[in-house]
Amino acid sequence: MSMYLTLAIHKGLREKPGSVAITCGDQTRTYGQLADRVARLAGALQKLGLQPEGRVGMLSINSIPYVEFFYGTWWAGGVINPCNIRWSPQEVAYSLDDCDTQILLVDDMFAPMVPKLRELSTSLKTVIHCGSGPTPDGMLAYEDLVAQAQPVEDAYRKGDDLAAIMYTGGTTGKPKGVMLSHLNLGISGLSTSTMAPREARNGDSIGIIAPPMFHVAACGVTILVMAKLLPIVVIPYFDEVMLMTAIQKHGANDMFLVPTMIKRLIEHPRFAEFDLSSLTLVSYGASPMDATLLEQAMQAFPNARFSQAYGMTELSPTITVLPPQDHLPGADPTRMLRSAGRTAPIAEVRIVDGDDNEVPTGTVGEICARGPMVMQGYWNKPKETADALRGGWMHTGDMGYMDEAGYLFVVDRLKDMIVTGGENVYSAEVENAIAQLPQVFMSAVIGVPDEKWGERVHAVIQLREGAELTEAEVIAHCKGLIAGYKCPRSVAFQDTLPMSAAGKLQKFQLRAPHWEGRSRNVS
Repeated sequence: MSMYLTLAIHKGLREKPGSVAITCGDQTRTYGQLADRVARLAGALQKLGLQPEGRVGMLSINSIPYVEFFYGTWWAGGVINPCNIRWSPQEVAYSLDDCDTQILLVDDMFAPMVPKLRELSTSLKTVIHCGSGPTPDGMLAYEDLVAQAQPVEDAYRKGDDLAAIMYTGGTTGKPKGVMLSHLNLGISGLSTSTMAPREARNGDSIGIIAPPMFHVAACGVTILVMAKLLPIVVIPYFDEVMLMTAIQKHGANDMFLVPTMIKRLIEHPRFAEFDLSSLTLVSYGASPMDATLLEQAMQAFPNARFSQAYGMTELSPTITVLPPQDHLPGADPTRMLRSAGRTAPIAEVRIVDGDDNEVPTGTVGEICARGPMVMQGYWNKPKETADALRGGWMHTGDMGYMDEAGYLFVVDRLKDMIVTGGENVYSAEVENAIAQLPQVFMSAVIGVPDEKWGERVHAVIQLREGAELTEAEVIAHCKGLIAGYKCPRSVAFQDTLPMSAAGKLQKFQLRAPHWEGRSRNVS
């Protein structure tokens, strides 16, 4: 039988039924309890009308029910749609309707958004409340559903069967649903794991999940740790003190964070109060790590080895890894720490020019990848899918080069995308929001370096003749339409924007002054 993500539940029940699988706060689930609840949740979802490959969404902070949502949906034969908790109601409703998600799980934090979602969404039919507070009117109680449902047999969806639709920013202003199969998600994590140090692959390692579980990286880490039948400590959301307390209390060994989280953690005023010596592996990714910050982090966690993963949602998500041995002092450690690493065992990476011809070693071009970790495509977007996967290669939109030793270096972006705090922002989404302001004649949204966020969203606006507008008004307007992290953090006004002879906006001219003197145009 081909790879299926529910295998971990079967193995856990058979091999370690009494061992702890998940801890979150004062709640725990053993593998035996998890298997029973997953089978019951699957039964409840089927009774609510879930059909094979039907979509189930979740809008929630991290929790034990979030893990049960993953495996319960797959056990029932469905497809997960983890909703971005930082999105506006309009954006969440779009993702529900785009892939016809009829069942949605929400927690206490996002239950107040449900009336607006019902108003905006045409697909949403059933809402399940999985919080600890009273179940709001019109919603079903999660614990009652699980307790009353009869456990059902695993649907054994597998291989190329669709497992997840994960929404990422859209180049035309609308999010795109990335279709990932059981094989995509299963094999990607196992491949990356082979490049981790031996102690992180075996033994009694305890993984800790701090990034939001709607993100493919946190989802992937969960799948990987569960596949190894190791315990997971789940943090509801990233909070420095909450995370450090959990590491100290549970003796966590393995942690994945985005660079901005690492910076906030090691610079927290209470950092020295906690015993974090149990950490033996700190993995990072989702955006480049500044070499200075990385060196500070390595000093802050002297017992830990560091590993970087590079990829994207469309790659399930990893294609290259910079392993711990490449984080050690060497002939040119500063240069090595700027690398995104070497290809994972299942991935093939090449660098191409604008005509998709492979370029010589050391030459900058677009980074492309192929292998079993590549997505099936974008949901209901055949044109975008064909363009991204042309020639059988996933075109990442990142610019980089490969050196003689096979190390990948990311230097710029071909796609009009900004990565701020580990989250992707496509300029078109922000520009579409700004365009709704009647005072705006034209706008250009770019990414500029930011000490806290790596990059920040910066808008350059040309106003209509005689119009007046302030930075604060632009930001407030955008916050009413799109997620806060997508909104401009800074705004500049210019009389004109640079245009080519063909009338095309030349954003590189706007970006150049901000990135002058840097070794790469991404941060």
